Amino acid sequence: MSEGGKIAVTKGRQPKYTVKDTVFRDMFSDKKYLIQLYQALHPDDKAITKDDLDIVTLQSILMNGIYNDLGFMVRGNQLMILVEAQSTWSANIIVRSLIYLMSTYQDYFTNNKVQLYGSKKADMPKPELYVIYTGEKEHHPDILSLKDEFFPDTDCCIDAKVKIIYLSDSDDIINQYIGFCRVFNEQVALHGRTLTAAKEIIRICRDRNLLTEYLSEREKEVEDIMLTLFDQEKIWNIERDNIRAAALADGISQGISQGAAEKEQNMIVGMLKENVNINTIAKVAQMTVEQVAAIGKKAAVL
Repeated sequence: MSEGGKIAVTKGRQPKYTVKDTVFRDMFSDKKYLIQLYQALHPDDKAITKDDLDIVTLQSILMNGIYNDLGFMVRGNQLMILVEAQSTWSANIIVRSLIYLMSTYQDYFTNNKVQLYGSKKADMPKPELYVIYTGEKEHHPDILSLKDEFFPDTDCCIDAKVKIIYLSDSDDIINQYIGFCRVFNEQVALHGRTLTAAKEIIRICRDRNLLTEYLSEREKEVEDIMLTLFDQEKIWNIERDNIRAAALADGISQGISQGAAEKEQNMIVGMLKENVNINTIAKVAQMTVEQVAAIGKKAAVL
């Protein structure tokens, strides 16, 4: 119990997967599409090849933690690019980007055995931070600065800048993804989170030449991901409310967070029992196939 007799309830962490985020991460994990993203960011670099790109996206499992949408290195350690897709505007974008950057650098230094406490200056890739904003630009800036947003008119010892990318007239893969997100929002608003919405999203995007190749290659898989996430979102909302009610009734401070973790494990087991493809589950849950299999084996469903 907290001061004043009020129950201290820890906020449960939302499941981190959404359809638009899952499509973003899945598509750009394929270097065929990743190189198109790089070319949209650096159109003057005509010599780039797929072999010049290495994905370094932070990995996490199921529950929200330190993870980002996309990170990749260019030509070894020459350039490190971090990209986020965002539908809701917040100045906190820059804070999250800085956290992702430092965590990615930490992985880089560890993997490359860089001695930060030695006298030799460490070699490190130049960072570039981007946010693909799928909403309307309105009055939002093209560059989001940590110093300008949080410490204006002060002598701040640190700054970081994120370039914000909005919808434009270009037909590059970034604008196609933003178009896909807008079609998704429109169809879900019209048809709810249903099979009809999933099919219409794919059909309209094909007609408008939005991610046509990707959606044609993986139509059934993307449709399955949408339906799985639609169903899991409903289940999550019900379970979240039940967990919160139980935590409040019992006065258990960590009830929500602990219960949420258990319920999300149960969601994985439920999908396995329904014979949902294990690769689809892994993408939805942002886990490896081996991690999904381990949960299934523990629950004796695999």
